[in-house]
Amino acid sequence: MSSSDATDRGFHKEKKEEEKEGEQEGFIEKVKDFFHDIGEKIEGAIGFGKPDADVTGVHIPHISLHKAEIVVDVTITNPNPVPIPLVDIDYLIESDGRKLVSGLIPDAGTIHAHGSEVVKIPVALIYDDIKSTYHDIKPGSIIPYKVRVQLLVDVPIIGRITIPLEKNGEIPIPYKPDVDVEKIKFKQFSFEDTIADLHLKLENKNDFDLGLNALDYEIWLADVSVGSAELTQSTKIDKQGISKMVIPISFRPKDFGSALWDMIRGRGTGYSIKGNINVDTPFGNMKLPISKEGGTTKLKKEDDDDDDDDDE
Repeated sequence: MSSSDATDRGFHKEKKEEEKEGEQEGFIEKVKDFFHDIGEKIEGAIGFGKPDADVTGVHIPHISLHKAEIVVDVTITNPNPVPIPLVDIDYLIESDGRKLVSGLIPDAGTIHAHGSEVVKIPVALIYDDIKSTYHDIKPGSIIPYKVRVQLLVDVPIIGRITIPLEKNGEIPIPYKPDVDVEKIKFKQFSFEDTIADLHLKLENKNDFDLGLNALDYEIWLADVSVGSAELTQSTKIDKQGISKMVIPISFRPKDFGSALWDMIRGRGTGYSIKGNINVDTPFGNMKLPISKEGGTTKLKKEDDDDDDDDDE
């Protein structure tokens, strides 16, 4: 057999193998296309589709000087005829591109067939952590935030998909008000029982208004408790503003011992006050502490001129 015959046979053999491989590849592609078409037909016939989701609300049910409890509402609509599992919820809250808090909620539940579910994501912002990390965030300020949520859902036929969501807003970093007792004016004086008005000054050091609803307090004059009370009094304290209140008190001067003579002579009387104020804010209701120790005030007669009082 000549070398040319061997070459021809080798050529034809390679050609047949290539044709065979081509037929196999073509068959595999046809199988893939077949199953893809079947999947699309099943999806179209049964009605499988991607769920819709949106951040429909951000609530602050509790806020204090120490932390803010935030609840993010995510509404998910399932258009499919079967329930779909919510595999994971990945969330992040940031301010000006800086992370404040993040977390992962695994196995977050199931979305019913042809239904909508509101999934609540609870988040706690600890202010000390934020202020220790970002020193330019000051108490009393309002900072912008962005909530980023990624939902991982498992949809039949389609498989696992990720749904990214965002929501912007603002949140405060509360600061407790300053409190001062400007003066105490006698209305009725006796050694056994004295009735007076406590002139209180509250300074709001926040960048948002405070709507005062109630006040509870205890006050000491010359280290002697003159009582405590809870008052319901409505007033507005503007942001970075001052509000003044008059609170009735009663006490027995003879309990003060030698400090009584300093009071009678009009000398400064040491005081301490502690309590809380209940306020409404643009971000919800807050209970803020008020306190001052080592303050000094003066006792006045009821008929003292107000202008003189302010100057003293």
